[in-house]
Amino acid sequence: MLSDTLRKGLERYRIGEKLRTLRLKKSMGLVELGKHTGLSPALISKLERGKLIPTLPTLLRIALVFGKDLPFFFEQERQTLFRVHRKNQRLRFPQEGVPDPAYFFESLGYEVNDRQLDPYWAEFVPQKDKPHTKAHTHAGCEFLYVFEGEVEVKYRGDVQQLKAGDAVYFDSTVPHSYRCVSAKPARAVVVTSERTLPTMQHIRAHSTPPNLA
Repeated sequence: MLSDTLRKGLERYRIGEKLRTLRLKKSMGLVELGKHTGLSPALISKLERGKLIPTLPTLLRIALVFGKDLPFFFEQERQTLFRVHRKNQRLRFPQEGVPDPAYFFESLGYEVNDRQLDPYWAEFVPQKDKPHTKAHTHAGCEFLYVFEGEVEVKYRGDVQQLKAGDAVYFDSTVPHSYRCVSAKPARAVVVTSERTLPTMQHIRAHSTPPNLA
């Protein structure tokens, strides 16, 4: 007799559901599967409905009919990631380390702990008559899409002005800075990622045609 703890632990593998899915994919009835395995249709039905926990020999006997092995039944499906971030739940933060912030930002991914990228909603304060914010760097890449207003991006010695609908993608290990040059605040989505851009050596190595000789 299985304890409740063991039963609940086995339930998460959904063995019965996997058995039924395999059978139905082959358009096989309970009676036919019973003939292949030597098990009664009633027993197979109870296994599929989770009324009985199969022993390993029984499970293997069924698995072999479908060309599967035991690990198939104990692999858990990868958990998908889906998080909604409501506008009224976001927190607004100013540019760090300055008394007069040139921009404010709100995280669009704060509910995800192990993020692969960091998306932000950014609002840039008009700074047309002021110098650029202090140039900064960080690992990986950065993407910016302007929704409203005009933002000037300084990248090394290159200065580009972005208007609504414009976007820029760049290697953020290079010093860069922003400045709002429109009369009203500029608003944009900024996405940063620690994934590094491929080097030219890497691109050449992966773009060389294979030797077909």
